[in-house]
Amino acid sequence: MTDATSLWSVLVLPGVLVFAAVCAATADAALGTGPGGTRRAGLPGREVLRLLVQQRRTTNASDHLLLRVGVTLLPVAAVLAGVVVPLGFTAVSDLPDGIVWFNAMEALAWAAVWLAGWGPNSALSMIGGYRFLAQGLAYEIPHMLAITTAALGAESLRVGAVVDAQGGLWFAVWMPVAFVIYLASALAMAFWGPFDQPVGSDAAGGAAAELSGVERVLFLGGRRLLLTVAAAAAVPLFLGGGHGPWLPGWAWTLVKTAAVLAVLMWARRRLPVLRMDRYMEVAWVVLTPLAVLQALVVALVVLGR
Repeated sequence: MTDATSLWSVLVLPGVLVFAAVCAATADAALGTGPGGTRRAGLPGREVLRLLVQQRRTTNASDHLLLRVGVTLLPVAAVLAGVVVPLGFTAVSDLPDGIVWFNAMEALAWAAVWLAGWGPNSALSMIGGYRFLAQGLAYEIPHMLAITTAALGAESLRVGAVVDAQGGLWFAVWMPVAFVIYLASALAMAFWGPFDQPVGSDAAGGAAAELSGVERVLFLGGRRLLLTVAAAAAVPLFLGGGHGPWLPGWAWTLVKTAAVLAVLMWARRRLPVLRMDRYMEVAWVVLTPLAVLQALVVALVVLGR
């Protein structure tokens, strides 16, 4: 049974997520640097400090309100999505429709990235924003089917009930297709690794091309937060939540989240960037039918209980 924490934990949650995202960014920087890994592990922190004192860059006829709403909304959406993700068996809020809430907060990221791309009134940043919309339309259907399959297996939309249903067997074991699709869509949601076209170098940084100073910190930090929350959500949805031998529930959640983050960071360095049209074709023609088939198999198992 997943319990809701007291109100003060709402204030702690952003700090916990930011700390986890910083740790992931530091590890990612160290893993990709070879002999200079120790020195370069501090690069994320130095980059943040550099951006915080950087003079803000503006463009002609930019919409400052839309830009600021977009860059602020991205980390806010990530934190709000994390409200229903339990640490062990305790969540800030175990909503009765927590899975719907999680998916809805992910949808806010669409608006955030698009606004951040549209606001500067720059062709390259606008291209990045529209790329994310196209990517979102492609990944959202299989993503939604994957998390709905987990809810179907638990016969509940409450994240705590999904965790309770995995006391014996993790959903990743008998829902492998849904689990793999979720991991792929998590990468796409955070426009990470093979799905980083919205901030691609071919468009000079895409949606982030015109961002500088604090705005760039918020936008790129929000991207890291999205990745961290998506990795953390995989634990209660498919990896048994806090269930496990010897260690307490919160420790198992941290270990499993770190493992999922390691897989996602590995994917960034090992998988090539996908062309948008090819990814959309795979999402609609391959991933969506597979997700539907997985949901049907789970439905038959649930009906036969």
